[in-house]
Amino acid sequence: MTDAKNSEQPILKAEHLGITFGGLKAVSDFNMTIRKGELIGLIGPNGAGKTTVFNLLTGVYKPTEGDFWLDGQHMNGKKTYQVVRAGIARTFQNIRLFKQLTVEQNVLVAFDESFSYHMGGAIFRTPRFWKQENEMHAKAMDLLKIFDLDGLASTQAANLPYGQQRKLEIARALATGMKLLLLDEPAAGMNPTETEDLLRCINTIRDRFGIAILLIEHDMSLVMSVCQRIQVLDYGRTIASGTPEEIANNPQVISAYLGADDSDDAEADSTDHATPEPSIAKTMQEGAR
Repeated sequence: MTDAKNSEQPILKAEHLGITFGGLKAVSDFNMTIRKGELIGLIGPNGAGKTTVFNLLTGVYKPTEGDFWLDGQHMNGKKTYQVVRAGIARTFQNIRLFKQLTVEQNVLVAFDESFSYHMGGAIFRTPRFWKQENEMHAKAMDLLKIFDLDGLASTQAANLPYGQQRKLEIARALATGMKLLLLDEPAAGMNPTETEDLLRCINTIRDRFGIAILLIEHDMSLVMSVCQRIQVLDYGRTIASGTPEEIANNPQVISAYLGADDSDDAEADSTDHATPEPSIAKTMQEGAR
């Protein structure tokens, strides 16, 4: 008997996806399947190709090899706005908000075509215009409430603390009604309290909306505690894939992060080779518990 979850069409399916810049293969033979409601981590050392994968999935780059599908729809060659309309939204390493707009306005602009009325309705303030305005306001406030930002709806986005700006960016992404949310280092620059709050929000998003999430993050404790599966890139290729426990104890993953030299004649002089502290292995293993 076929497992219902396994027979369900995946939200994202990537097969042998890759891109070459000149003679350099930035990403090669990338394969991934994400199903509805799954939260998958994509990790690797700096320069491993993680953000390049995001750029491929969002139409910023066109793959030079392989294919990918969103909920069964072939996405190769789609422009970024077409990708968003199809159901992929993302956040960025560097926060990209409309800083001069209010918190609520930042969410409202993301509704795009979800609400529409004719120019005449807007000019003459018809009943249909006010009905949709009220609906948009209510929907925006519902999203902001998830992130405890509803009380700051009229605050200019530029005046929010860093952690709240991060949360607003995610709330705006949710307003697009996506099927797949790509989070690019959402905890970057956050203190431990803000990171813990972000973790709660990510879990709420997954549980309440049932959307698929692909997460790039360098905070290993966050990755290991929130992700169901993790895929590891190094030099543009997948070197490991599995549960947090499997990844935390994978020698190849630890070697990739630490740049370990396994040769017999490697220098062992502690004055020349400082031991990283805290150990990435320890951090991973503690987060996976």
